[in-house]
Formats: sequence, C-alpha cells, structure tokens
Amino acid sequence: MKSKIVIFVTLFVVLNSSFLILNSFSQWEPDVRLTNASGNSLLKSNWSIAANGYAVHTVWYDNRDGNFEIYYKRSTDGGISWGTDTRLTNDTYLSRNPSVAVSGSMVHLVWTDSRNSNDEIYYKLSTDGGTSWGPDIRLTNNTGLSGSSSIAVSNSFVHVVWMDYRDGNDEIYYKRSIDGGINWGADIRLTNNNSFSDVPSVAVSNSIVNVVWYDTRDGNSEIYYKYSSDNGINWEPDTRLTNNTASSYNPSITVSGSIVHLVWSDTRDGNEEIYYKRSTDGGINWGPDIRLTNNTGLSSSSSIVASGLNVHVVWFDTRDSYSRIYYKLSTDGGNNWGVDARLTNNNSSVNPSIAVSGSFLHVVWNDDRDGDWEIYYKRNPTGNPVGIQTISTEIPSSFSLEQNYPNPFNPITKVRFNISGFRFVKLVVFDILGKEVATLVNESLQPGTYEVTFDAASLSSGVYFYKITTGDFSAIRKMVLVR
Repeated sequence: MKSKIVIFVTLFVVLNSSFLILNSFSQWEPDVRLTNASGNSLLKSNWSIAANGYAVHTVWYDNRDGNFEIYYKRSTDGGISWGTDTRLTNDTYLSRNPSVAVSGSMVHLVWTDSRNSNDEIYYKLSTDGGTSWGPDIRLTNNTGLSGSSSIAVSNSFVHVVWMDYRDGNDEIYYKRSIDGGINWGADIRLTNNNSFSDVPSVAVSNSIVNVVWYDTRDGNSEIYYKYSSDNGINWEPDTRLTNNTASSYNPSITVSGSIVHLVWSDTRDGNEEIYYKRSTDGGINWGPDIRLTNNTGLSSSSSIVASGLNVHVVWFDTRDSYSRIYYKLSTDGGNNWGVDARLTNNNSSVNPSIAVSGSFLHVVWNDDRDGDWEIYYKRNPTGNPVGIQTISTEIPSSFSLEQNYPNPFNPITKVRFNISGFRFVKLVVFDILGKEVATLVNESLQPGTYEVTFDAASLSSGVYFYKITTGDFSAIRKMVLVR
C-alpha cells in the first residue's frame, strides 16, 4: 500500500530577526468558548485543567443531560483546537467537582458522586491521553459524606486527598495508588480534631507529598499544611501557616523542585484578598504571608502553578464592579511579583484554574456571557506575559519545515533555520504527549544557515512537534503525519 506524508505547519511564536518589543500582556490570546450546550457547565475552582507536552485536558460537571455528569475535553495541539465534549459518567445521581492530573499518557480524574445514596469519591483513568477511559472506581465507602477531592501524580504514584465526614465532623483523608491508578491502598486520616478541616489541595515533587487545607480548630478558619517525604507512607505533624483573627480559606498549592508555593483567600484586610506564602526547603520552613491583591473588590478562588522559577496565579476579582479573571506572575520563585493582568472583559467570569506545560500557559474558567454558565479557555504560548520583553537578534532569523512531498516513498522532513549570533541550539522532535522522539541538534553553532533532515518513516500517523531552542528563546511548529 502506498503511503504519503502531509506536512501542516503552525507557527506558535513569531520570529523576527530585528529587535522586537512586545507590549505588556500582548501574548495572551483571545477567549475560546469550550462548551455550547443547554444547561450549566461548571468548574471546580482548582485543578480543572492539566497539561503535558501539547496535550491539554480539562474536566467539568454539566447538567445538559438533566442531572449533573462529569465531562471531559482535550486539545492535542497546545490549545489551538479542541476535540468534542466527552461524557465520562452516566448515572441518575449527581456527579460533580472533578479534578484532573496528568503524567505522560496517563490522565487521572477524581470527583464526588452521590450514586451510593451519599457522597463518595470516584476515580477514572485514561491510559492513552484521553482517547478512551476505564471504568469508574469507587475510592471511598462509608456512611459519611466524602467530597472536595484533589489529585496529584508523579510517575506511577497517584495521590488523592478529600474531606470526609465519617468521624462526625469534617476531616482530611488521603489515599494512594503506587501502580498508576490500577490498585489503591487504604484510607489514611490526616487530621484529628473536633473542628472542620476542609477543601484540601495536594501537590507532589518526587517522593514529597504536600497537602494544605483550611481548618477551624483555632476558632476561625486558618490554613494548615502537612507533608510526607516517603510518598505518603508516613506524615509529619500539622503545621499552622496563617495566624490572624479573620478567615483564611480555599488554599491552592503547587511545587517546583524544593520550592512549595501556596495561595489562599483571606479577609484580614476587611474584604477578601489573595495571599501567598512559600517554603524554599520542601515544606520544612515557611516565609511570611505576602498580600498579592489590594483593591476594594472581592478577590477569590485563586489557582497557582509553578514551572522553574516562574510562578503563575489566577483568580476572579470584582474590583471593576463585575467578576473578571486576573493573573499575576513571579519570575524569581515568589520573591517578587509583577502587576495584576486582567484576562477577561465581561460581566461574570469565576472559578479559574491554570496549568503550565513548557512555555505554554492554559487557563479555564466559568463564564455566563452566553446566558448560562459555559467553560471558556485562554492561553499564552510564551509563558512570560507580563512587562516589556526584549528579544535580541540572536534568535533564529528563520525557521521552516520542508518535505519532499509528493514523493510517497521518501518521508524525509527538512528543517532549516538561521542564527545571527553564536548560540547553543537544541532542535527536538516530540510526539503529542511531549515524549521526545529524536534530537536533531544539540550543540553550539556559529552564525549561519543550517538544514537538518529527519526520517519520519518509523513514525505512525499523528501529530508531532519540532521545537528549536536557542538560549532562553524557543519556537514550536506542528507536523501532522498522515499515512
């Protein structure tokens, strides 16, 4: 059978050999409406989106079917285009508040489900990047309510935390799988007091599992933290992270290396503001509270993600008399923070969630501009959206893909680029899940024009990406391989 290779090229980053100045916030692209169905499509305010390579996954709960069910949608090209809505649950009871995590081609989902006459935590796994899904797995089984689940994954270790009422009051519980979600260990109670412990958030770095929640044991709502350094076998004592007479609640946690980053909502200033705190030694010691917002409106439902020293925060804010999504960036690991960036410009946008993969930022939120609640999405392909950015002339002056098409028997792709200064250049081919297929260039080069070839004969049909990196600058192009 004859085969053919068709190359479609999409330029993610505009290259220019001249000196380039980008205006503040100009890298954020337009809003994209992801859902369009009768009824309401609702997000949990944290961990509703996950990204790995150029695959982006988002989950929500939706009552288009007469009752709330869990839905899923993905993009396989970094957020440029999106597949169809996929209904993941099918029962006559409420399924709601999903959270998603991804590692390689494994997509992990947890949610709250009332099919057992009370709220329980359920789990579902896709092993092929969201193309197909396994059966619903019930993780909890008790007469008390279980809800507010959060999930994190590192390699084959999957970590889930949730609020549980089996003890007569709200406590934080934990459960793990060590084989990628196939089998699950026992429930572990993480808190033990006669007050409310609720809305946990979990993040993992290697074997260190970090959990935060809000707790009323002190008479008011405060943020507490706990960690395990051995993948959830043993746990250190609870650590109180806030100490004021107002309410601190709805925390969101992320980790990059040994730096643990935390944001939450706080009313110590008379209205609800977003606060930030970090640990630079893996959760052992914590720095001071840092106020991130300062306005007379309500700032709430923050979500945080970190990649290297870049820390990204989104929340919704009513400073403009309407509820809109805002964004803030730290480029030095949380030491200093840039200005607030307003991402939406309509009357009601709430419950944002943010994910990062490479240089790509992905944000989803709830929006009622269309008459009911829908899911909207926005992306930034540069990962550095705040301030004035200067790109020197030492970036590639040109970058192109060429193919010997229409010869169907010669699947050689040519990649040509030009650099105007001495630079270390890396040119890598990735598959759709971010797995490295081949490294074409990985060396220091003199100024000039270069052409490398890649034999795609061994690749199956699908989407592949070329990424060229010169210093801190990178450009990405898409190749669609059709056989």
